[in-house]
Order: sequence, then C-alpha cells, then structure tokens
Amino acid sequence: MVNTLAPETTGPAAHSSRTAAAAVDGRGRARRRQTLVAYLFLAPTLLFFAVFLILPLGFALLLSMSRWTGFDLGDIDPVGLDNFAGLFADGATFLTPVLTNTLLFALGTVALALAGSVLVATCIDKLRFQGLWRTLYFLPIVTTVVAVGNVWKYMYEPGGLVNGVLNALGLHSVAFLQDPDTALPAVVVVQAWASVGSAILILTAGLKAVPESYYEAAALDGAGPVTVFWKITLPLLRPSLLFVCVTQFLTGLQSFALIIVMTRGGPGDATEVAALEMYRQAFAYGDWGTASAAAFVLFLVVLAVTLAQLWIFRRKGEDA
Repeated sequence: MVNTLAPETTGPAAHSSRTAAAAVDGRGRARRRQTLVAYLFLAPTLLFFAVFLILPLGFALLLSMSRWTGFDLGDIDPVGLDNFAGLFADGATFLTPVLTNTLLFALGTVALALAGSVLVATCIDKLRFQGLWRTLYFLPIVTTVVAVGNVWKYMYEPGGLVNGVLNALGLHSVAFLQDPDTALPAVVVVQAWASVGSAILILTAGLKAVPESYYEAAALDGAGPVTVFWKITLPLLRPSLLFVCVTQFLTGLQSFALIIVMTRGGPGDATEVAALEMYRQAFAYGDWGTASAAAFVLFLVVLAVTLAQLWIFRRKGEDA
C-alpha cells in the first residue's frame, strides 16, 4: 500500500519558514501590547470625554425630544419633535428676535474685532516694545466678564464717560443700554473691545511669518503703504484671519455672560440671544426640553456658519 502522507519537511528551508512565522507572531504580539498600553494611557482622557461630553450630549438629545421640568428622571415625557416645532411656531420668539439678535451680535463682533485687530496689529508691528503693547491689549482677556460688563455699564450711563465725551463734543447724551435701538450695538462694541487682544496676538504672529523680502521687492517697485497692505500683507494673513473669524464668530454666537451682566436681555427683548434664552427656558421656566432643542438648533447654526467660512476662504485660494 502506497503511503500518501507527505513527508515532514526538513532542512534549511523549513527552518527559515518557522523562523519567519515566529518573527511575524512576535511582531503581532508586540503590536498588540503597544496598542493595549496606548489605550491604557488614553483611558483617563477617553473617560473624561465620555463622562463630560458624550453622556451629556446624549442626555441633551433625549431631553430635546422630551418634556421635563427637572430633578426627577422619572418625569421625562417623550414628545418627539414637538419642542423643535414649538421653536418655529407662529408667535414663537426664538427665530425673531432671539436667533436674529444672536446672528447680528456675532456678525457685529466679528466685523469690529477683525477690523480693529488688523489695524492695531499692523501698527504694533512697526513699533518698538511690541511685547508691551500686546500685553496691554491682552489685559481685557484676563479680566473677568463681570468686571468688564459692569465697568462699561457705568461708562454708558447718562452721566458716564461715554456720554461725557459726547457732551464735550456738543452732542446730546444717549441712553445706550435703555434704548432698544442702541442696546445691542452698545454691547457689541464691548464684546469686540474685549476680544481684540486675542486676535492681535494671532495676527501679529501671522505678520511675523510674512517674508521681509516681499516688502523689499515692493519697495523697489515703488509700491506705497496702502498697496503693500492690500496686495501683500492682507493676502498672506489669510490663514490667521480665517482662524480669528471662526473663533470670534463662535464666541459671539455663544455669548451669554456679558449680556446678562449689562442688559439681562433688555430693554424688552432687544438683546435677547440664544444662550440667554436657553438659560431662561431651563432654569427660570423649567422647560428643559425646549432649552435642549434650542441648543441643538444653535449647534446647527454654528456648524453651518463655520463650514461657510471655510468654504469662502478656500474659494479665495487658501486651503483652510
């Protein structure tokens, strides 16, 4: 009878095959150990995000489709999309004036802060003791919002500094925070003033990255300061400008503390913004479902605006 079993492979080839297999297996075990160690080091951070980000986000999503007055989890009553529908129902104030005020506040803050920071950063770049000037402009950032809001609130009073300057110029006093037509612009000015410092730091760093050879070539061609600014400085600052625009707009859309300190949403609803409305719905009226739904609507607005800003800058030739 013929033996059909293959003889055991021996010799150098078999030894090399076993060695290669053992090496591959050893590398696999080492890679698994490295992966396990990496996840162990990441575990505290992952746990932090799970507890303070993922779980609250999931709970907020649940509340946005429920009716809940707080405290007792057993009282959560699912209502589907009724909370979202209520935000945009006839007679609801969320779209107008709340969301409208929020967008106007953010747009005004970005416009003023961006224009002011570009101007100041360009001037600082030409001066001596640049670190001192940057520090002075950064001081409002490290000052508490309550202090900034109260100081400006007194400055806007009929007998305050701002009206004193207007009176010295022969103009009448203005009830900045008491007039619905001027309350929101007045707060926008304060928010822009308080956020200029961080924008200046970013833009001055961007100015330092512009090669000096560009300015030397422009000087040889006889270009004036205005031409140099529009044709060289501003285009090369586009990445820094994008970052400032996005961060300032996000800050403006989420603004809460400054408005509650200076106006509390008044007079009437002239300065009522989304974050303040969410706070009132949850903590004043006990309607956590509506507050959570408003939060997700604001999130979608923030996402849409951010993507639009990135798209606009990419269309201008800068990969964000």
